[in-house]
Amino acid sequence: MNTAAPREERTPVGILLMALAVVFFTCIDTTAKWLILAGLPALQVVFARYLGHFIFALVFFTARQGTAAFRTQSPGQQALRSVFLMTSTICNFIALQYLPITVTTTIMFAGPIVITLLAIPLLGEQVGIRRILAVCVGFIGVIVVMRPWGTGFHPAMLLNVVALTLASLYFIMTRRMAGKESNSSQQLWASGLATLVLLPVVLPLWTWPEGSVWIGFCIIGPFGAFAHISATTAHRLADASILAPVIYIQIFLAALAGVLVFNTWPTIWTLAGGLIIVASGLYIWHRERVKTV
Repeated sequence: MNTAAPREERTPVGILLMALAVVFFTCIDTTAKWLILAGLPALQVVFARYLGHFIFALVFFTARQGTAAFRTQSPGQQALRSVFLMTSTICNFIALQYLPITVTTTIMFAGPIVITLLAIPLLGEQVGIRRILAVCVGFIGVIVVMRPWGTGFHPAMLLNVVALTLASLYFIMTRRMAGKESNSSQQLWASGLATLVLLPVVLPLWTWPEGSVWIGFCIIGPFGAFAHISATTAHRLADASILAPVIYIQIFLAALAGVLVFNTWPTIWTLAGGLIIVASGLYIWHRERVKTV
């Protein structure tokens, strides 16, 4: 029997798991950029990310639940959620080919801002004037990072904005399915469908990894599995309103990865825009907590 696990009040463990998920999210982006710069096609890297995720989830969940791990009450919603995540990853990985990891990560931090806007028509949520103003401030931060008026602008940033929007739709779908679908079905459907869809597209582009590139090719998928399983479990152990700010530690991890792996330092524009986006996101988080108290 495949049922959603019950909620537990284990906040410290939930926060630690969410922090661990953020570390793995950074590992995904860092490995993806490294593989693409090593000469692998971006779509092949996306395929490796989901194939590895699927294999890990398949072994992990079916060992305990058997084929019931795939069981879902909402196949249509599962498929749509999977498409949102897959296409977001494709856009993000292509953007990583041209942009520093700090830039792509900072733009993706606008997720809570986009989710706040999308929740109005898609979830019927009421959003007050203060949160609307915070959303506007957050988008100013995105513009500061992108700098469409200057030489620092790159068209790949637009792909990153598309990735941000698709990822936000993925999280909206996750919200709608909360408490209805198990962790196993969400992991297996999201990674399995992406693997099946990408396989015929990737085969004509296939480039065999060489040397140490094989290591990144093999570990990017488990990084994805660990990240999503940790994040999903964290939300079962602690309230989303408590976990939300944890994601912002990724800006420091991305900056560290950029310096250590790619010898790329964040610009003052990226840092300034990032601070604006984070401040806006934290205010929206605060208003959410006030609303639910």
